[in-house]
Amino acid sequence: MLKSYFKIGWRNLRGNKVYSVINIGGLAIGMTVAMFIGLWISDELSFNKYHTNYDRIAIVRHGGIDPQSGEYFGGPAMQFPVGATLKNNYSHLFETIVQAWWPGDYMISNGGDKKFSKKGIFLEGTGLEMFTFKMVKGSYNSLDRHNSVVISESMAMTLFGDEDPMNKAIRIDNRMDAEVTGVFEDIPRNNMLGDLQFVAPWSLFYANNTWLHGLDTDWGSHMTNVYVLIKENTTTDAVNDAMHNLFRVNAPADFHAGIDKYKTYAEIYPMSLWYLFSEFENGKPVGGRITFVWLFGIVGAFVLLLACINFVNLSTARSEKRAREVGVRKAVGSAKQQLVAQFLSESFMVVVIAFGVSLILLALLQPAFNELADKKISLPFTSPLFWAIAGGFILFTGLLAGMYPAFYLSSFQPARVLKGALRLGRFGTLPRKVLVVVQFTVSVILVIGTLVVYNQVQYAHDRPVGYSRDGLIFMPIPDPAMRLRINTLRNELLATGVLASVATSSTPLTETWSTTSGYLWEGKDPNLDGEFANVNVTYEFGEAIGWKVVAGRDFSRDFASDSTESIIVNEAAVRYMGLKDPIGQKFTDIDGEGNVKWSRTIIGVVKDIVVASPYEPVMQSIYYMGDNSVNVLHARIDPSVSAAIALPKIKEAFAKVNPGAEFDYRFVDEVFATKFSQEERIGMLTAVFSVLAIFISCLGLLGLASFVAEQRTKEIGIRKIMGASISNLWRMLSKDFVVLVIIACCIATPVGYLLMTQWLKGFEYRTDISWWIVLSICAAAVAITLLTVSYQSIKAAMMNPVKSLRTE
Repeated sequence: MLKSYFKIGWRNLRGNKVYSVINIGGLAIGMTVAMFIGLWISDELSFNKYHTNYDRIAIVRHGGIDPQSGEYFGGPAMQFPVGATLKNNYSHLFETIVQAWWPGDYMISNGGDKKFSKKGIFLEGTGLEMFTFKMVKGSYNSLDRHNSVVISESMAMTLFGDEDPMNKAIRIDNRMDAEVTGVFEDIPRNNMLGDLQFVAPWSLFYANNTWLHGLDTDWGSHMTNVYVLIKENTTTDAVNDAMHNLFRVNAPADFHAGIDKYKTYAEIYPMSLWYLFSEFENGKPVGGRITFVWLFGIVGAFVLLLACINFVNLSTARSEKRAREVGVRKAVGSAKQQLVAQFLSESFMVVVIAFGVSLILLALLQPAFNELADKKISLPFTSPLFWAIAGGFILFTGLLAGMYPAFYLSSFQPARVLKGALRLGRFGTLPRKVLVVVQFTVSVILVIGTLVVYNQVQYAHDRPVGYSRDGLIFMPIPDPAMRLRINTLRNELLATGVLASVATSSTPLTETWSTTSGYLWEGKDPNLDGEFANVNVTYEFGEAIGWKVVAGRDFSRDFASDSTESIIVNEAAVRYMGLKDPIGQKFTDIDGEGNVKWSRTIIGVVKDIVVASPYEPVMQSIYYMGDNSVNVLHARIDPSVSAAIALPKIKEAFAKVNPGAEFDYRFVDEVFATKFSQEERIGMLTAVFSVLAIFISCLGLLGLASFVAEQRTKEIGIRKIMGASISNLWRMLSKDFVVLVIIACCIATPVGYLLMTQWLKGFEYRTDISWWIVLSICAAAVAITLLTVSYQSIKAAMMNPVKSLRTE
């Protein structure tokens, strides 16, 4: 019986090639999109699960409430004493407590001329076991020695080739000597530590950064990270309850006033939330990448639904062709369940063929998808779980696509259909029209979303950044020896003739490294004590980056007092402090005990410089000269010189001043562009899915238009004999489809507007949804519909009426 069902189904497929191609092609595209999205979601949900202790690893955070705004603040930057305090007083909550420095890029050499920029982290030795690094050589005790280092397999190959890397010497940032005591397996890409290439002891970093010494008892400097592994018999909530008042209980009394004022507390932030729930509201993680997981899951489901709608529409639309077949089968004794089984088996046959085509498309498009999504997703064809899910996927899709046609076709009454062609009645085509409206509603919403995402990214792109990025490069100066010779380096760089200006600062232009609070100024609100970003600069900093002075003046070597008595603030700081005339105002920094650390005069106000997220307001910032102004060197290439000519000369000047240092540089505009990468990739993926959704919808429309034209062949012939023109017939055949698409646009417009308005609320610096976006999308949908159905409509309208009237 089942064999005969498949034979009949195969004959129907071969006998209706156009409809078969549309059905199989649409389903295959829909299934391919759904599987790609499924693989993407699986990769997102498995983030960080490489670590065996994934569900128990956490990072310690501080939090508090701004007394003036009532807003929560917080972050993972902790004071130095926190690690020791947790070990001494809270060890009953944790199996492991690890103090660490932030992961960052470091220059690595193996004693030869070659140097490589690699990402690494400095942490206490027990961190290897806590994060369950897969050790290829060495053990979890490999960081017990002060000058040890463990490296990844890929880094070992880069530095030493096929040689055994164990006990080999390497140099970090041209100042920290270490010996390889272990090699770990490369961490997968879908991991917050996925690009980590080496791990070195915290003691090595501490010993080589003397400016950290003396901070062991400082409860005011938020600088380090503290990772913990909670015990198996406890929970995150229990730990947070126990350590909520850590600062109030353990910090010295002179810090209590600030702790009480800001209601400062400590908590842990589990690794399971780091990636998907990175956005906070009222001090709690509430969103982040998980939003995109839900978004693409819904998009994948809808794209597959669109493909299934095509199958349903074409199957029911061609019901007349099979009505007599159903009548004969029922007349000779076929039960309804047998007919349902027959049509469902045909549906599953189409789905299986479409699934086979989709696997081919999946393999062919995998490299392009990985590049577009910035992933390294492999196809799990060898995984039994994949094939089990694929079986369920086929079953679900087959039922979704075939259930309605099966019951619809099997419900025909034999007495009626054997008397002649089936007449569906006034509302017989209503379900098909509803499904077409659903298809285009979903497609139009997707396109609205795509354009809004694009406009939001462009809006942030075009936002004034407060300085000029053209030809501006920055170079980290981690080597203390080079810092001592920074003036010599500056002179050598200017002597090359390829640079217009050179300056140094404590932080790069695209990041905030240091924030402090506790400042005083005239007329200050007693409840106002928010943080200011602070940047130490040299005289030429403003000239080098091209910032815009809107009031007062820039730093100048003509005023020797600028180095110790002057300060420049940005516009956000002026607004924050509530100053009408900031020039000449005193700005004072005090310590935790109320003692004056320094007091300076505001000599200038500059336009806000976009440093962090281009979608967020600029933080209030201060710029002044200090001892820590040589972490980063900024240089602007002379506009008359190309970068290809300038960079070798800059490198030569670096080597001349410090032959052991590596020339590591970045263009500021390229670094700034990375701030848009997430939204751009989401926008690109959404655009691709939107195009495919429209394509699938148009495939179905093409099939329906072909069927309608075929169904009305005789009517068209009669109308032509009666004098109807080709344009009249074209309008008659196209009108119904255009009306359906207009209805879809009317539904999609408010829905899409509301959804994207809600999405935009996640950005404080955001664009508006312009009326022309919705209007142009609706116009494009109608135009695409006309193009899709016009071919069949015009073809039918141009047919010889004599031939039309002879058709059965």
